[in-house]
Amino acid sequence: MEESPTIYEQIRTSGYSRRDFLKFCAWVTAFMGIEASGIGNVVRAMETKHRLPVVWFHFQECTCCSESFLRSSHPIVAEIILDKLSLAYTETLQAAAGYQAEEVLYNTMKKYKGEYLMLVEGSVPTDNDGVYCCIAGKTSLDIVKEAAEGAKAIISWGSCASNGCIQAANPNPTGATPIHKIIKNKPIINVPGCPPIGEVMAGVIVYLLTFDRIPELDGMGRPKAFYSRRIHDTCYRRPNYDAGLFVESFDDESARKGYCLYKMGCKGPVTYNACAVTKWNNGVSYPIKSGHPCIGCSEENFWDNGPFYQHLASFPGFGIETTADDIGLAVGAVTVAGIAAHAVRANIKKRKLINADIEESKKEGGE
Repeated sequence: MEESPTIYEQIRTSGYSRRDFLKFCAWVTAFMGIEASGIGNVVRAMETKHRLPVVWFHFQECTCCSESFLRSSHPIVAEIILDKLSLAYTETLQAAAGYQAEEVLYNTMKKYKGEYLMLVEGSVPTDNDGVYCCIAGKTSLDIVKEAAEGAKAIISWGSCASNGCIQAANPNPTGATPIHKIIKNKPIINVPGCPPIGEVMAGVIVYLLTFDRIPELDGMGRPKAFYSRRIHDTCYRRPNYDAGLFVESFDDESARKGYCLYKMGCKGPVTYNACAVTKWNNGVSYPIKSGHPCIGCSEENFWDNGPFYQHLASFPGFGIETTADDIGLAVGAVTVAGIAAHAVRANIKKRKLINADIEESKKEGGE
């Protein structure tokens, strides 16, 4: 691959100082879950490694992944990683069109065979020979297979490319299929979400650039650095969940107090993502903080996993937390199961201990 400017050289050319560069390296290192001693590795990689040639495809999707990336809160992510990654082809952002656009794509795939990074947004229709999504006279199914052959690695951006998303929801009329079910012989990183967080997307790219390998993945092919914990585990409303304090209606007093949205259908207890930690819009908020329950968009089949605003015990989850579907549904009765029952029992036990301490203090005072 011919010489091209390094990431650091592009950053300096764009007007950023050495201090800005080092701050970015420290930021992205922490965000990727790498300990502080790894900052030097990121710095050296950004200083010495040349830009990766990238082809970025759009199939059955709404382009929200690209929109999320472009609106990343960190300026170097938005202005450098995307703009300066030697982005050879992307239907959404490229200036070229028609023959010129396709010529750039195939020249890149030929010239940098085995070196280019393949990024995909959107699911791929497979029914009726894939005729539901065609670009330049070719089906997206044919394009994916052809481009994957010479790719160094593939990143599936968003839930559409990672698990099919709404296009694959029942009855899935186009036979929408995620990339990992079509391509089996290439490293594939799934970065689900509708859309995924822009900083998560940047972190995955920087990891590949720094270590020249894909990050550690979970059983669903997602980077563990960003998808190893449930939103429920880091949610600021978690204490209310443990205490059995739930919102019953979007306009009730409990909602105004910021109680847990579990009974409003929140899928945070069974959804793995970094939303509660990284947040959105420069770290300002995320759906739960804005008063809306998590719909589980980074999990497979989330469109078919029941109504968004009704908690269902059948929603795939873990342990006893998924059995509390009847909490507060019956007038004059409270059915408590799973973790809610544990919370109630814990509170009763605490009250008994407090009362016992009070009685003991009275006895001591009487003596």
